[in-house]
Formats: sequence, C-alpha cells, structure tokens
Amino acid sequence: MSASTVSFEVPTPQGPRPVTVSYTRAGSGDPLLLLHGIGHHRQAWDPVVDILAAERDVITVDLPGFGVSPGLPDGLAYDLRTTTAVFGALCEALKLDRPHVAGNSLGGLLALELGREKLARSVTALSPAGFWTGAERRYAFGVLITMRRIAERIPLPLVERLSRTAAGRAALTSTIYARPSRRSPEAVVAETLALARATGFADTLRSGATVQFTDDIPDVPVTLAWGTRDWLLVPRQGVRAKRIIPRARLVRLPGCGHCPMNDDPALVARVILDGSR
Repeated sequence: MSASTVSFEVPTPQGPRPVTVSYTRAGSGDPLLLLHGIGHHRQAWDPVVDILAAERDVITVDLPGFGVSPGLPDGLAYDLRTTTAVFGALCEALKLDRPHVAGNSLGGLLALELGREKLARSVTALSPAGFWTGAERRYAFGVLITMRRIAERIPLPLVERLSRTAAGRAALTSTIYARPSRRSPEAVVAETLALARATGFADTLRSGATVQFTDDIPDVPVTLAWGTRDWLLVPRQGVRAKRIIPRARLVRLPGCGHCPMNDDPALVARVILDGSR
C-alpha cells in the first residue's frame, strides 16, 4: 500500500509551526486511526489492516520522527502535549471528525491522551505506556535503548541473513513479539532499519521519563488490552490501568507479546472492532 503525506500547522506559544506526516488509508466506514510505538513504524499494523478495513476507514500513521515521517521542526518538543496537538491538527487536515483511535505502546498512550482530550470517539490501547512503576519504566527504557543500539550497529547484510531464519527473526524481534517466526523476513529488515533511523527516538524517550497516566476517561469508551507474554510492559500494568480508568474494558490477549498485532491478528482486530462500535 503506497503512502501519502499531509502537511499542516500546529499551534504553539511561538505561533503555528509546519508538520508533515506520512500515512496510508484503506477501507470504508467509521474512521479508525492507528498509532504505533516508539522506534516502530506504521507497518506494525499491516497484519490487521485488511481485516479492519473491511469495516472501518483505516488510517495508519508514521509518528513524527519515525518511519518516513520527518521529525518535528525546531522548537517543538517530542512530549505528550505536543504530540497530542499534532494529532489533533492531523485529524483536522484529514477531515476526521473524532475518529476511533487504537494505539500500541507509545501509540496506546497517545490514544488515551486523545480520548482524555475528547478528540477520539473511542480508544483501544494495546499495552499502553504510562502505567509503570519507576522500576518498570527504567527496565523498559533500558531494553529499548539496547534494541536501538543493536539496530544502529548491526550491519544490514547480517540483518538480512538473520531475517531469513526463524531463529534469526527471534534474535532480532523476540523482545516485542511472542511469535517472531510469523513476521516476514522483509518486515523484520524494514523494522530494524526503522528503529535504527528513527530521528525522534532519543527525544521521545527522554520526554517519556516523567510520563505517568493518572486521569480517568469517563466520557469515551476505552478498551485496554495486554498480551500475556508482554515482557516489555508487563501485564500487571493493565490491572493498574483499569484502576485508573475503571469503566474501561480490560482484555487479555493470550500468547501475545508487546506488539500483539503480529502474534494474533484475528484476535487483535476483533478487540479493536468491538471497542470501536
């Protein structure tokens, strides 16, 4: 699926600043915006897009500074407030009237923030960030930094060679997938390169050091879903999230890792569709 780009202005205290975002759009029905996690790219959603597009107008986005979306202009921080403003402006530019929003990891946190700001008509958050203890956050950040360093330093021919075997794909991606052998060699190479080249990675991680999601979202339907084999943001964080957002539906994803879209596409698509009625 070929990508499009859209440019728009984001209001800031210093005046409007231009932002450009890469996205794809498929299907018909109510609009559904899909947001990926830190270091990933919109192709993380590829396993579920066709299923979702049968019932929704699906928009997958490369976050600014990730995938092929340019980084934010100087003067704009990679923090939650700015990124929420970016996606509010994106929805206006694409004429999306309060879309359903689903996100994974960082994208899940952004989806919840859009729901809190009443910019989403429903939210489905898959292993969202922001419900960690200090120790859990430090552990997750340490893992992410290690993954980034490996992706930056490993030669591309070695990545390509490893991607051709199930054991090699596990070595490269088992931190985020419970079933890495299901990921195609081409996808593994592409997401390793995406992690290595993500210009927004360091600033986004730095901004996340003080993030904690503490607000209820009483007026928007919320689904929280956690893979039972998520070793990055462990499943007990889902119980914590449910206490903060008591009306949310908390769903277990058996046998799934941190990025469950690849591990069980049919289940994840059903959870998103059920949560966006």
